[in-house]
Amino acid sequence: MALSSDLTLREAAELAGVTKTTVEKAVEAQVMHTLTRPARLRGGSTRYVPLQAVAYFAALKSANLIDLPVRHKKALWTRLVRLDPTALEPIEFSPGAVLHVNELAGEVFETAVRYKESRDAYIVSDTDILGGTPVIRGTRISVYAVLGRLQNGDSIADLVADNPDIPRDAFEAAAIFARAHPLRGRPGGRPWRNAARQSL
Repeated sequence: MALSSDLTLREAAELAGVTKTTVEKAVEAQVMHTLTRPARLRGGSTRYVPLQAVAYFAALKSANLIDLPVRHKKALWTRLVRLDPTALEPIEFSPGAVLHVNELAGEVFETAVRYKESRDAYIVSDTDILGGTPVIRGTRISVYAVLGRLQNGDSIADLVADNPDIPRDAFEAAAIFARAHPLRGRPGGRPWRNAARQSL
């Protein structure tokens, strides 16, 4: 099976609920390999992993097996990446040792699949719009403005009510993208404040 390139390391970490360092360590230990290609969007990475990486990390975290020996991690990953990505199932990664990936990470994995589809459909970067800051397609609403509103107490339902022509999935993808790819050079700042003044 050819390795797909679906998520940046930060996106995989954000969706799985682990740190980016956890993902990087798996790559450094050669548990999984990345594909390198041009960044899809400004602020994005050039290293990508398959969607199954989310299920892998989420299942290990849920089972408290993040410190599993590398040989077992490699066996688990090898079997996981060969599965039909739409049908997770229990994986025997060592004789008698089974990880129920479908039960431990099924819901998280479904969220990752929806995110990838929505990100590709709705999040764009155009140098003529906000200098290339990622926005929701067809608008000047930046992903950081969406995240800012959510962090200031609004809900996705509030955003949809204010912008009925924009699908809920677009706002959800924007928020995940913004958390996974924070603006650089403004530690402790609130990069959405100016953007939030736009028509969001």
